[in-house]
Amino acid sequence: MKDFSFYDRDLSWLSFNERVLLEAGKASVPLLERINFLSIYSSNLDEFYRVRIPALMALQNIQSFGSKEKTASLLQQAVTKIDGQLQLFGKILFGEIIDELASNNIYFVYNKPIPESIGSVAEEYFLTQVLAFIQPVYIANQEAGFFPGNNKLYKAVVLEQPDAGEETVIVNIPSDSLARFYSTTINNTQYVVFIDDIIKENLQHIFPGTVIKGSYNFKTTRDAELDLQDEFEGDIAEKIEHQIAKRDLGFATRFLYQPDMPAHLLQQLIGHFNLQRASVVAGGMYHNLKDLSSFPVKATSLSYSKWVPAKKAIGNSLLNDIANKDILLHPPYQSYDTVLRFFNEAAIDAHVEEIYLTMYRIAQDSKIASALISASKNGKKVTVFIELKARFDEANNLKWSKRMKEAGIKIIYSIPALKVHAKVALVKKKQHNRSVYYGLFATGNLNESTARFYTDHILLTANHAMLRELELLFIFLTKRRKPKQPDEIPFQELLVAQFNLQETFLQLIDEEINNAKNGLEASITIKLNNLEEKKLISKLYEASNAGVNINLIVRSICCLVPNEAGQSTNINIKRIVDRYLEHGRVFIFHNKGYNKIYLGSSDWMNRNIYRRIEVCFPIHDEALKHEIRHIIQLQLNDNISAVQLDSNINNIPIVPVGEEVQSQKNIYELLSTP
Repeated sequence: MKDFSFYDRDLSWLSFNERVLLEAGKASVPLLERINFLSIYSSNLDEFYRVRIPALMALQNIQSFGSKEKTASLLQQAVTKIDGQLQLFGKILFGEIIDELASNNIYFVYNKPIPESIGSVAEEYFLTQVLAFIQPVYIANQEAGFFPGNNKLYKAVVLEQPDAGEETVIVNIPSDSLARFYSTTINNTQYVVFIDDIIKENLQHIFPGTVIKGSYNFKTTRDAELDLQDEFEGDIAEKIEHQIAKRDLGFATRFLYQPDMPAHLLQQLIGHFNLQRASVVAGGMYHNLKDLSSFPVKATSLSYSKWVPAKKAIGNSLLNDIANKDILLHPPYQSYDTVLRFFNEAAIDAHVEEIYLTMYRIAQDSKIASALISASKNGKKVTVFIELKARFDEANNLKWSKRMKEAGIKIIYSIPALKVHAKVALVKKKQHNRSVYYGLFATGNLNESTARFYTDHILLTANHAMLRELELLFIFLTKRRKPKQPDEIPFQELLVAQFNLQETFLQLIDEEINNAKNGLEASITIKLNNLEEKKLISKLYEASNAGVNINLIVRSICCLVPNEAGQSTNINIKRIVDRYLEHGRVFIFHNKGYNKIYLGSSDWMNRNIYRRIEVCFPIHDEALKHEIRHIIQLQLNDNISAVQLDSNINNIPIVPVGEEVQSQKNIYELLSTP
């Protein structure tokens, strides 16, 4: 590997979160959507503190002195970036959004006393609804070994008892049991109040006969990365259940407190809860502003106009249609009902004998899982690989695995030291005394809930060569082990991580390099969520130096440094943030004008390449290739919702020249046209 430069993954991720924040600051975005982008920013930042900060802090502990200094510098850069972003967050919220809400007769009570006009109804709500969940903990009593839950909200209340002096009581804010906001309308004005403030205004009901000297909000953020040791003995499901139970007791990485908290109280809490190693941060008056996603205003005029997903024209049998021609779906622009129908038809078709699929993040109320249960009860052999290590979805995946297992479905659990991140399904049907295969390949999870706002691509195909290879992959997955060597399964059609995925992508880039060196047109267009893996990035640098024209669309983490002399002058990178979350992975190689196009589940990150089973799949149908190219070209031309990334991975706005292109809007119009 040459001496190329790479951008830091964590600073890059913070750059992406800044891009989310910039969307919240756009006056052209509907008001309630701007509030939602603030929520997404806050949620992302919480995850950064729960997952990435612990990794950096742990890294410091095992590094040599020079590396420790480098990591310490990185942590400081991250904190500086976050501080700047939080200032922008406050400016957007206080300087713009709260005033605009007021102009629409919505009074958002933010860091102000509850207005007298709603004081009595707010008190009634406290006494009838909130009080049932209040569980005070007296610090001096060391009650029941109490420790603040991960990312849960509390008040530190300072009381003065008539004969006992001053003491500190922790009061929970039950936002995990009740809505974070209380709303009521009086005289055509809607009031929205944090339950935090309703509790604050009614503390005397909790502590009668005392003097309330002050109350201050705080929360702790803990290490949420599961500490799984895959070589442990025993069933992995039991181990993960145990880890989930421990999650609230993980290593504290951040203590976030109300900025006017007295210094002596702050030190008391840090000492009492043993938070000396955490980042102690003076935050805003309110925490967990990810709860803004449930802001209780429903005015359609303040939200995005509704885009009705286009319906694919399907005949009497979807499976018959697939046998005749490949079908490519693009949710959420197009209805996910076609995917549900795929599984529903397979479940009821008397000639279908076997169904196989992988599930990474299962919907809470999964219609796909329900169809599989019906298929099993209808006599089909159903095999489901469930990844129990899908971060933050372990409990739900475990719940569904038990339900499906009880219905007679064969459940294959996680592979030691690997995650199965592939999004694939296979249906085998007996037809005229021979087996016919139908398959589904996707860039996103088989999850009808996230399909409403994640942009993905789904191929339904009866291509026998592809599906025979998919069957071999499922046979391998039942062995629950790593491949012994990369060519254990000789994949020719599919690109599968741990087998041939990385090597094939390197070869495809090499082909473009050779074409460029021979004076032929050469180009590569890739769309990813994350770009981190250095071997593949280095090969793109090599291609750039050879004269290959490279266009990248990278939503989040990007460690490739563009526009660097002697390295990446032929590489252009865009980032798109709009109403939907860009999630599809697309790989287009010019191939002397005969494009090779792959879609798939795999980002180019270390975890995807080295620690996961991923599947990327070819598009063979020329009409579908044209469709993909058209969609990607719209995204490359986007000058409204896209930004350009510079060599410091800053989000550089694009000044529209000529026609304005907002790719998501244009793609919706394209796919909605009959």
